[in-house]
Amino acid sequence: MSRARKRRKLKAEINVVPYIDVMLVLLIIFMVTAPLLNLGVDVELPEANARPIQQDKEPVIVGVHADGRLSLQLQGSAPEEIDEATLMAKLGAFVRNNPGVPVLLAGDGSIPYEQVMQKMALMQQAGVAKVGLMAQAPQERK
Repeated sequence: MSRARKRRKLKAEINVVPYIDVMLVLLIIFMVTAPLLNLGVDVELPEANARPIQQDKEPVIVGVHADGRLSLQLQGSAPEEIDEATLMAKLGAFVRNNPGVPVLLAGDGSIPYEQVMQKMALMQQAGVAKVGLMAQAPQERK
């Protein structure tokens, strides 16, 4: 009979400690992988009839011409023809020294979209976080 008295009472509780451990592991996994999911090129597409954006700083303009030539116009300077390697070096250095400067891509309307995307990828490799696309306002029809 002494054995019957020493028997412990059953508890009807759920042990949540293992669930908390699993939750914390999943939280860490999601925190590590979330920044890696943004692998694309950030694009701010302009709208057709939008008003011009007021900016505090003069933008840097990268031009892609119809024949594939590139030009770079830094703040307040005249546009200069440039090759891809020099573009990456100059643009990367300028953006590192001026982190808040807006960078715009002016592509000729007759070039394929693939060429514009390749130039945007080059600009991202140079360290440009956001690239704006330039568009011309539609002309009024008479």
